Amino acid sequence: DATAFGVSPAEAGAMDPQQRLLLALGYASLHATSHRRVTLMGGDDGVFLGIERPDWALAQPPEARGSVYAVTGDNVSAAAGRVSFALGLQGPCSGVDTACASALVAVHWGWHAARAGESGAALALAVSLKLVPHGTLGAASAGMLSVDGRCKTLDARANGYARSEGVGALVLVLCEGSGVTTLCGSAVRQDGRSASLTAPNGSAQRTLLVVALGPIAPAEVGCIEMHGTGTALGDSTEAGA
Repeated sequence: DATAFGVSPAEAGAMDPQQRLLLALGYASLHATSHRRVTLMGGDDGVFLGIERPDWALAQPPEARGSVYAVTGDNVSAAAGRVSFALGLQGPCSGVDTACASALVAVHWGWHAARAGESGAALALAVSLKLVPHGTLGAASAGMLSVDGRCKTLDARANGYARSEGVGALVLVLCEGSGVTTLCGSAVRQDGRSASLTAPNGSAQRTLLVVALGPIAPAEVGCIEMHGTGTALGDSTEAGA
């Protein structure tokens, strides 16, 4: 519903569908936590977005790229700002692209902003739509994709991963009480030097886990969800870490 967010039909037609999803789901998430537009307007709530490839821009015909709305409609840097603008949020606002870690990194920075008092509520969002075949073709040529389209994570039959789409939103606030899901720790680090630009580094991953756990003892952890690329190199390194 473009009208609900003050977007004209012409601008909506030129807008990356990822931005439309972020507007709808972002406000729905805030609304579900008792926020209303009248209270959001002018507030210090922040927007932290994980977003990557500008597929929409690549999909547009040459004649559409000169549109006045194309400047913001196909620009990933404007995606987070559009959410803040539509809802009148004046807190921190940023987009980050760390590939498949983008959503987690957005949560990480939103959590830190809330803890540091830089924002009231922190709206962490992430979106990924595959709108053109370029990335899939490139990954297939590099031998990264599963030939049968199925990702066999932590399996001896692992032969690559499968690209997927998704959108999500999470509202982070400082509060205590029963029934509240609590984020106890968070960390962001990089593999640094490894076998190649896309190869993992086991020792760096172990350091990351220690930092993220903080005061929590490993024995207190009841479940682990892994990235699991479904490749012999990535899975074994991550499981070892």
